[in-house]
Amino acid sequence: MSKATKQLADLFHEGLKDIYFAEKKIVTALPKMAKAAGSEDLAAAFKKHINETEEQVTRLEIVFELIDQKPHGRNCPGIMGLLDEGQEVTKEYKNSPALDAGLIAAAQAVEHYEISRYGTLMVWAQQLGMTEAATLLHRTLQEEVKAHALLTQLAEKALNREPQMA
Repeated sequence: MSKATKQLADLFHEGLKDIYFAEKKIVTALPKMAKAAGSEDLAAAFKKHINETEEQVTRLEIVFELIDQKPHGRNCPGIMGLLDEGQEVTKEYKNSPALDAGLIAAAQAVEHYEISRYGTLMVWAQQLGMTEAATLLHRTLQEEVKAHALLTQLAEKALNREPQMA
């Protein structure tokens, strides 16, 4: 018997599992990044994003329900590599004036990953006629874009200039 041809709905489900796994890992990484940050503004941004990320996990669980699937993550090497880079920066630049700049760069890489995933999943949901899922994914996409913009603002402020002056 031949295996059924995979469809866009299958790809959508697999993408949901990837980003669900990623968001769960990000929820555990953000408190560590907040603790490591030297800047109060950066620590506050990480702490704020913890709450947003927890809400995003809840939204993903709703999307899983909409497709009659149990919320379940799938190991995602991409996000693990990005989070590992953030941990390396934290260790290698501890007590360095460049630490916050490195943390911002690591966080922005994660945001780019999330923006890419959510944008794709939103479009697929639209193509599959899943209006409610697309709306939920779009809301999260907007939050990720705002988080990236905030990190950019922090980077453009003194945070990226401080290491040069040290």
